[in-house]
Amino acid sequence: YDVIFGAHDAIAYIRREEEKLAAAGEDDEEQKAKLDRRASQQRSAIERFESQAILTQELAKSIQENWTHVDDLLGQVNSLIANEGWQTLDSKIADVVWIDRIDPAKRTILARLPDEDNEPGASVTLSVENSVHQNAQIYFEQARTLKDKSKGARVALERTENQAAKEAAKREKEAAAGRVRIGKRSKRFWFEKHRWGILSDGRMVVGGRDAKGNDTVVRKYLRSTDLYVHADLHGAPSCSLRLHDGLETDPQPIGFRPEGVASLKISQEFAGSIEDAQNLPSEIIEEAAQLAICWSRAWGSGSAAATAFHARPTQVSKQTESGESLGRGAFVVRGQRTWYRDVEMEIAIGFAIVNNIPIPVSGTAEGVSKLCQRWAIIRPGRDKKETIANRIAKATGLAQDDVLATLPSGTCEIIDYGLLG
Repeated sequence: YDVIFGAHDAIAYIRREEEKLAAAGEDDEEQKAKLDRRASQQRSAIERFESQAILTQELAKSIQENWTHVDDLLGQVNSLIANEGWQTLDSKIADVVWIDRIDPAKRTILARLPDEDNEPGASVTLSVENSVHQNAQIYFEQARTLKDKSKGARVALERTENQAAKEAAKREKEAAAGRVRIGKRSKRFWFEKHRWGILSDGRMVVGGRDAKGNDTVVRKYLRSTDLYVHADLHGAPSCSLRLHDGLETDPQPIGFRPEGVASLKISQEFAGSIEDAQNLPSEIIEEAAQLAICWSRAWGSGSAAATAFHARPTQVSKQTESGESLGRGAFVVRGQRTWYRDVEMEIAIGFAIVNNIPIPVSGTAEGVSKLCQRWAIIRPGRDKKETIANRIAKATGLAQDDVLATLPSGTCEIIDYGLLG
């Protein structure tokens, strides 16, 4: 085993891993796993550096102990080089058992040292331009470098173990307070791009956040078996009551979960024997109408209730009766509509881990309270929604931006049912 021209340096790799960990914003489980992997890599690096240092130092001593043997080999090789050059050296040493190969570019030879039986033993790289003493010193210096790397890796390991201990203490503290710690999420669930909420049967309603979102909801998320829901206000979001999609309790959650935080999973099997959302109980459809109203400008109007309707997807069109195409986010609804009048304006937010990701779950009070142990009702009020979002984020550990995205546009008040701890 030859280490004279360098061993793998794990220090730079360890540093890069530390920087990535700090920048990536992993959640608790990912961060713990990365720290565990990093500590394991550092322990392996320490073991490797120390074993290489011992071997390298032994080779240095062997060069010194076999001074005459090494000196003779260097003398013979240098004599051949002086007389015939490097070009013929390969053929001249082909039958020499004490030399394995030559490297003219580096001006080195890979030589064998004698073992206890005076047979070819350990391999060493020798520079033909250096003396026996100088070749031995190269190995001694390499051994010192490996020892220094081992010390550096030990310092890095201690740093990793300290960080892991601090993170574990933070997790325990957060868990005791009923909070989660999450980093920046690189991916989001498809419905988080839109207004969304769950109903008392777990089904989901999605609505556009803006004109472009309205077009997307109708084009991509309004199937023939769904229902179109809309507040009776200009500019209100187009909403889809999804027959198949919703959230349900996850019987086999993975990873850390603070006490009182629900574990849910996304399901696309809500239809059951129902073939059309039109056949859902009227109270379920009215809940969808309630969400559509809460997501509209009715929220900030000063009223406590408003009106909405539902229609079949086939009644929704981008074209007027004269054949003109409507602008972005606008639709014409033809035919009979089912109306829901004087619907109370309130929405609920719960604290849950969905598909192992902590997020705020919005919906009707009936829907959220069934799935989430910690939840709250949000009604029109006097507090800025940023203030409410900040209170929820501090109490739960959820990202404030995620909480803001679930709140209606306007001032609010919160009636707490365990969400704030």
